[in-house]
Amino acid sequence: MVKLLPSLWNRITPGSALTACFALLLTLQLWLSNMPAAAATGISAIPSLQPDQPTWVVDQATALSRITRSELGSELEKLADQTGTEVRFVTVHRLDYGETVESFAEKLFKRWFPTAADQANQVLVVLDNVTNTTAIQTGSQVKTMLSDETAQSVVQETMMVPLRDGNKYNQAFLDASDRLVAVLSGDPDPGPPVIEDTIQTEGTFARAEDTDDRSATVVVVVLLVLATVIPMATYYFYQFMQS
Repeated sequence: MVKLLPSLWNRITPGSALTACFALLLTLQLWLSNMPAAAATGISAIPSLQPDQPTWVVDQATALSRITRSELGSELEKLADQTGTEVRFVTVHRLDYGETVESFAEKLFKRWFPTAADQANQVLVVLDNVTNTTAIQTGSQVKTMLSDETAQSVVQETMMVPLRDGNKYNQAFLDASDRLVAVLSGDPDPGPPVIEDTIQTEGTFARAEDTDDRSATVVVVVLLVLATVIPMATYYFYQFMQS
């Protein structure tokens, strides 16, 4: 194999090398140019709302279970019937280049509800499950019940705690729905989740006997590896020199 390399190298001409490089670059360009279009989500990828078919959850990222979508739909439809306030949840998987979850939510909010009157009693919550970032848009009438500070707390605290704890999307949306429904129904705000800090009371230093045991184990493992690798390396070197 080693003896064949010089002869193969001599057969490669500058022209053939340039052609191969050009073909490789062209293939990569075509592959990369098709990836963003297939993966990114723009506003046009989200379906329009149909008046005769109320839509409460658009799970474009398929982050939620069927049971969660059904439960959210029931809660939000009940809220709309009782208060006139409509809350919708949207999940997306990867945004267009230069788009943020905030700008996406704002554009979708204006597309679904073009006028101030249309937006008045609307709430829109958007999640990008690639970056786990969230955003919320609220109408003017909603703000009388749900302040901007509370709205941001819903998406930045209530939702983010389950997301940081192992991407628990179902819990994040259910918790957000429970809090929004409570506030928009006139009930007291349950607030964000309480995060309990775990304080370690035991010492963090290793005991002397544990350190000695680990050191002895490391030494034994290293010796075993050397005892295996050195004879093999010596053998292959000897075979190489004899060829």
